Amino acid sequence: MAASAVLAVLLASALAGAAAGGDIVHQDDQAPKIPGCNNDFVLVKVQSWVGSNEGDEFVGVGARFGPKIVSKEKQATREPLTLADPIHACAPPKNNKVSGGVLLVERGKCKFTKKAKLAEAAGASGILIINSGTELYKMVCEKNETELDIHIPAVLLPKDAGQALRSLLAANTSSVGVQLYSPDRPVVDTAEVFLWLMAVGTVLCASYWSAWSAREAVTEQEKLLKDGHEVSLTVEGGGSSGIVDINVISAMMFVVVASCFLIMLYKLMSAWFIDLLVVIFCIGGVEGLQTCLVAILSRWFTSAAGSFVKVPFFGAISYLTMVVSPFCVVFAVLWAIYRQFPYAWIAQDILVSAAAVCSVQGIALIVTVIQIVRVPNLKVGSVLLSCAFLYDIFWVFVSKSLFHESVMIAVARGDNTDEDGVPMLLKIPRMFDPWGGYSIIGFGDILLPGLVVAFALRYDWAAKKKSLRSGYFLWSASAYGTGLLITYVALNLMDGHGQPALLYIVPFTLGTLMSLGWKRGELRNLWFKGEPERVCTHQGQGYVQMAKPPAAGDDEDDDEDEDDEEGKPSSS
Repeated sequence: MAASAVLAVLLASALAGAAAGGDIVHQDDQAPKIPGCNNDFVLVKVQSWVGSNEGDEFVGVGARFGPKIVSKEKQATREPLTLADPIHACAPPKNNKVSGGVLLVERGKCKFTKKAKLAEAAGASGILIINSGTELYKMVCEKNETELDIHIPAVLLPKDAGQALRSLLAANTSSVGVQLYSPDRPVVDTAEVFLWLMAVGTVLCASYWSAWSAREAVTEQEKLLKDGHEVSLTVEGGGSSGIVDINVISAMMFVVVASCFLIMLYKLMSAWFIDLLVVIFCIGGVEGLQTCLVAILSRWFTSAAGSFVKVPFFGAISYLTMVVSPFCVVFAVLWAIYRQFPYAWIAQDILVSAAAVCSVQGIALIVTVIQIVRVPNLKVGSVLLSCAFLYDIFWVFVSKSLFHESVMIAVARGDNTDEDGVPMLLKIPRMFDPWGGYSIIGFGDILLPGLVVAFALRYDWAAKKKSLRSGYFLWSASAYGTGLLITYVALNLMDGHGQPALLYIVPFTLGTLMSLGWKRGELRNLWFKGEPERVCTHQGQGYVQMAKPPAAGDDEDDDEDEDDEEGKPSSS
């Protein structure tokens, strides 16, 4: 995978938001909850009818006051819709009676509760209030209001929905009706369950691939040394193997670079900029998908993987890569063209089969980056995740005070565009949720903790005698899964407001690794050394090499034999 694609993915991973909540802007922490004004806020479906024909469906938010709105459509009665006169409904209607219909009014000039009281006094069965903006706004009671006794439902609609209903009334004065109902969300969101499985599965697959690649590289180097070949091992900063080790400075720079990238997305967010991101994402997706497929298929097509041909501008490329590349390009192009279709998310998120490491652009990018970019020790991993932890909290919560909205959630949703969000996200539609929408997770919420989990597995394998229970991989992977699970629990408890996943994932993952390391007396080694090393002598020439991971059939006697052989002088 080219360095440009790696950089693009790391920058894209800045979009680390577990989920975007509904666009409800009112913060009602200071609003009083008094008898008659203590309802939970619920989304309300407003189904329109023109005569006997079903029209468009709109979504509003129920008020803190008034009765509870029915949850099933069959329980909702169809009521005629009437436009208020005066339109703000801060005075009794001119005809003084609404005769049982739902009154459509505009926001402003008086309190919400006053509008509802006047509509009820005029005989209305409900009131729809048109907001002055396109967002949903929570209608609450004011501090100086006493006990309320309102018996009709009140729903606030965004401006565009209200204008659409006004247009229907203008064209069909006496035949427009509405139904108001608020379906209950399922207790368990199946989309979040599948997204959790996808994220944890991706971390596990990527970690095993990273550790397996490290084991094969060390095994190959030892074979060359035994054959009398001189091997130069370059670990820090990458080398011929294409592996890049992160250091403390680059981990800290993540916050700066990712923040700049996020602000650029926020300021330039538009249709043309989304198209540019799609192109960049497709380029990275092609490279990541190609890397994954070649790695898998090379085990069956060894001759095609080992035969190379020189291609202008690209250098030596295997025949297997040349065969796989067109498929990857077509896959990415088709996704880009049809990405707004209902099932296009499948091409962005899901694995083709359990046997393949990946076949989806999003997962292919994450798996490939975790395999190439490595955390050398727990110190670097802690700095990286700590910086990402602060970054996530700042751009989800603190940025509201500077930009009047959460920058990360605005970018993740793709505000000011016709897209459902930027492409650097994994998402699954809420198929059994009557409100629809998507559950999403940012690349960074998988990629960054995944680097630390992969480090834990490489450490376990390099330590030879670490079993699954006595090692660190099982516990760090479990801690990651637990942190992500807590994220989704918090998301539902916080009324659907977007949550920074790393706020929960980082303490679980780092806390587990550090606690286990301290308890086992290995924290210093994990923190500074990272992976066990040993110094060996070969014909008077010193070299430093990571301890050989245990291969199948190795035992303690084999280790002793190897030590004896390495102590003998070489004939070369």
